[in-house]
Amino acid sequence: MNGFENQDKFDEKLNKNTKKINPPKEQILSQAFQFHSQGNISEAAKYYQYFINQGFEDYRVFSNYGVILVSFGKLKEAVFCYRKAIKLNPDFADAHFNLGNLMRNLGKLKEAEISYLKAIEINPNFANAHSNLGNALRDLGNLHQAEVSFRKAIEINPNNAIFHSNLGGILKDFGKLKEAELSCLKAIEINPNYAKAYFSISNLKYSDKNKMWRDNLFSKSILTNKSRQDHIDIYFARANVLHKEKNYNDSSKYLELANKLKLSIRPSKPEIILNKSKTLLSESEKIKTTEKNNIKFPQSIFIVGMFRSGSTLLESILSMNNSVDDLGEIPILEKSFLESKKINQSLSLAKNYWTKIKELNKKSDITTNKNLFNYQYTGIIAEEIPNAKIIHCFRNPLDNILSIFRAHFAIGNEYSSSLVDTAKVYLDQEAVMTEYKNRFRSKIYDLNYDSLVSNPEKEIKDLITWLGWKWEDRYLSPHLNSRSVLTRSNVQVRYPINSKSIGSWKNYKKMLKPAIEIITKNNKYSDPKY
Repeated sequence: MNGFENQDKFDEKLNKNTKKINPPKEQILSQAFQFHSQGNISEAAKYYQYFINQGFEDYRVFSNYGVILVSFGKLKEAVFCYRKAIKLNPDFADAHFNLGNLMRNLGKLKEAEISYLKAIEINPNFANAHSNLGNALRDLGNLHQAEVSFRKAIEINPNNAIFHSNLGGILKDFGKLKEAELSCLKAIEINPNYAKAYFSISNLKYSDKNKMWRDNLFSKSILTNKSRQDHIDIYFARANVLHKEKNYNDSSKYLELANKLKLSIRPSKPEIILNKSKTLLSESEKIKTTEKNNIKFPQSIFIVGMFRSGSTLLESILSMNNSVDDLGEIPILEKSFLESKKINQSLSLAKNYWTKIKELNKKSDITTNKNLFNYQYTGIIAEEIPNAKIIHCFRNPLDNILSIFRAHFAIGNEYSSSLVDTAKVYLDQEAVMTEYKNRFRSKIYDLNYDSLVSNPEKEIKDLITWLGWKWEDRYLSPHLNSRSVLTRSNVQVRYPINSKSIGSWKNYKKMLKPAIEIITKNNKYSDPKY
């Protein structure tokens, strides 16, 4: 295993400096640990690699070196080191914990869960393992067990700001907003410099009684010795606070700082999205319906469109129906499609998709799938999944682009940090959906967010009629829905339907100029007064 290109030269130099052909194992080990503890990572890494090259084996070396390799982006090598450490000492909890962290970062959530559980089995008082297990469980959608894990971490170590902040996040998902605020405040009390807690509380409709944290958020010292990610969280938090205070000029300044910094870490690549749309559009033209329509099939509802277009509100409305299982943003349609294209695959796309739903222990015959990028699959859905209903959510493009730019999405939506690229993606989804509506008009419902929040009773009744459902008044009160919500709309959806966000783009008109220039080139939006 090679860690550095110049490792051979380093090995020769080390042998020369120690005046021995092979320095003692203990000497190498001691020097490596010393460099590591001093924060001299590059030298520590060289000593760890030299130790390994000499054929020495020590579980601490492989575990420590794995951590360093992760920081260098050498993930495969890190996996090898962690597994080697575990092989050398199966009862070394840290190695299982480190492997769990890496598996979660790689998106292998079940493997991460297994590693965290093993670390906890070895050391039941491993607070960080309980907390990170909670994060993995949250990612897996197991929110109740995630809450248990976060609370256990706090029980073991009540003075850890991260644990309280994590608990606040899960409480927000459950709609327990007051409790979430208290958890965030506790995190800030423990560590007044913990950036993530400020971002979390800035997303809440926080109380005016305790806003001492606001002064600290805007202090110069809070940015001292912070990582780029911390700067991003602080800038977004400041933007959120200023937005609520209607100081839109300064909010714009921090939004631009935050998103510029995000792009420097993870560049936007909208061409991947645009090219995929073209590919799937072409793919849909080759498909002919294979399933017979005279057989009773489950009702599969697909909510598609842009992020921040009212899709979470819509899912909350539909899931007021007790016969509906909401799947959230799970990517099982794409997985089913890719599997159905394999040469030896016996299941059709539809049957593969329904099988995956059953594997999630969803028992209802009506499901909602809110993976918004399914708009790219609309033609394939319409052709291959019988009894599918597709609801296209859309809103004023500039309100939509602004909301996306303010959202601070996690990894995977890098285009959201570029106003230009977000405008391009918006127009792409509109063009793609227009094409699909021309071909499958009866299977696609248009849901205008602005109309929905301005006249909810009419719009919701029309939608329920189109779905063929019986009307119930509770559809008008989605804020009373007790379901968990994992999207960026997990706070807004807990309040009654309102039209406050309509026209918000006008407050940020100067900042949005790059997007306006692109959007107004489209004939539909050529009038800037739309």
